[in-house]
Amino acid sequence: MKQICVVGVGYVGIVTGACFADLGNHVVALDVNEKRVENLKKGIMPIYEPGLDELVKRNVKAGRLSFTTSYKEALEGCEYAFIAVGTPSGVNGEADLQYVAAAATSIAENMTAPLILINKSTVPIGTGDWVADVVKGAQPKPMEFAVVSCPEFLREGSAIGDFMNPHRTVIGSLDRDAANKVAQLHLPLRAPIVITDLRTAEMIKYASNAFLATKISFINELADLCEKVGADVKEVAAGMGYDARIGRHFLDAGLGWGGSCFPKDVEALAFMAKEKGLEPLILNAVMDVNYDRRTAAVRRTEEMAGGSLKGKTVGLLGLAFKPNTDDMRDAPSIDIATELIEAGAKVRGYDPVSMDVARPILPAVELFNDAYSLADGCDALIVVTEWNEFKQLDLEKLKGLLKSPVIFDGRNIYDPNHMRAMGFTYRAIGRGFNGH
Repeated sequence: MKQICVVGVGYVGIVTGACFADLGNHVVALDVNEKRVENLKKGIMPIYEPGLDELVKRNVKAGRLSFTTSYKEALEGCEYAFIAVGTPSGVNGEADLQYVAAAATSIAENMTAPLILINKSTVPIGTGDWVADVVKGAQPKPMEFAVVSCPEFLREGSAIGDFMNPHRTVIGSLDRDAANKVAQLHLPLRAPIVITDLRTAEMIKYASNAFLATKISFINELADLCEKVGADVKEVAAGMGYDARIGRHFLDAGLGWGGSCFPKDVEALAFMAKEKGLEPLILNAVMDVNYDRRTAAVRRTEEMAGGSLKGKTVGLLGLAFKPNTDDMRDAPSIDIATELIEAGAKVRGYDPVSMDVARPILPAVELFNDAYSLADGCDALIVVTEWNEFKQLDLEKLKGLLKSPVIFDGRNIYDPNHMRAMGFTYRAIGRGFNGH
């Protein structure tokens, strides 16, 4: 049984800590947010993630997982300290490392034995070297330590499965012995392990997220062309996906990406390129295409509603940036709601999970407790998040409740021919809308 400290009990930290505990290690998860720690001690999770509640409670009961706000308590007897704090975007798109600096400083001030510090947070290239300098400068007396980069590749909504069944584990360090020890920690996951240097490991994380974001922006741009020429982007993506060089994942046309990873990571990578005198043409285009999807959704809904949204009521089916999470960070619903209101529309919203999170973020949006009460009296609906619940709606009932049977399907969850046969004014994304 290894002694592990995880600093930060946000999305990455709580999943990392709970999963390592479930693998038989003794984990102390630390956060400076006292309320969050107190809630975890009571079994109240800081995020919605399928299976997390059960996983945490099981390992707390078994004595393998505990929570604290004390660095001294968390580091006692500790062999590994994971830094899993937030790295939000700064003013110019750069990653803000204040929380990483605070964690590294506090670890240095409280460590009492040799330690391996592992950056789990997504950090700019060169951060590992910088963290080593921070620790050296903050230690009351010199003590042996090593810094390792081990970036996370967790998808919200399937994070536990991603941790326990990873495609690969990336480990970077200038200390080969430390890298091997971190590799040993991950051996029970039975996944390929890539051991490299610190900066390469940090770049692998950014490059991976930027490439996946590029695939999403690419298929969305292609969807617009599919509409013009009468092709079906869903069939196009399926046909492309059979090619092993391309793959089917992340080729779903829709409202683009959001959340806490892709937006800030692509922006941060572009910022790093500019800092080094390079012009990130592809990265800039990837961001431009993605954010245009939100404006395009409003434009199309406006066209379907007769050319104007002034005085009309539009309902948003889904608010979280993706299903199986309550995460509202950079969710398309925020920009769409803002633009609808600016166009003079009254906006309603419903989401199966993220209502409490959405309420303070969207104060001008009237929130409802289910899809049918939301639809009652609406002039149009926009499918924003592809929750399974929305795929199983009683469409005849829905049509009867709408003032006008107008649906813009921003996630392509319905069959266009069936919807039009039912009498809906229906439009999806890239589904040959020109009549073919």
